[in-house]
Amino acid sequence: MAFKNVTPPAAGAPIQMKDGLLQIPDNPILPFIEGDGTGPDIWRASQRVLDAAVDIAYGGKKKIAWMEVYAGEKAFRKFGEWLPDDTVEAFRTYLVGIKGPLT
Repeated sequence: MAFKNVTPPAAGAPIQMKDGLLQIPDNPILPFIEGDGTGPDIWRASQRVLDAAVDIAYGGKKKIAWMEVYAGEKAFRKFGEWLPDDTVEAFRTYLVGIKGPLT
């Protein structure tokens, strides 16, 4: 998938759906929206917790490949849109993601 304003991490692979079940690679790409207001502070702490949980649960054999996508105020400042098409397409393509609080 080619995006205009975001770049998927080279070291990641998409989560896929097969026979109604999610197929999770060892390095799933997860899009994230940092969020507005307290979002950046919450995201920094959350990412550390999520990365540590994956590391502990899988003994370093799995790792999330984070991919920032944009929505809300940050998207509007950067692209002049509140919800860019790339963000919607990233969630469609990678199936699972996380979103911080938005204004």
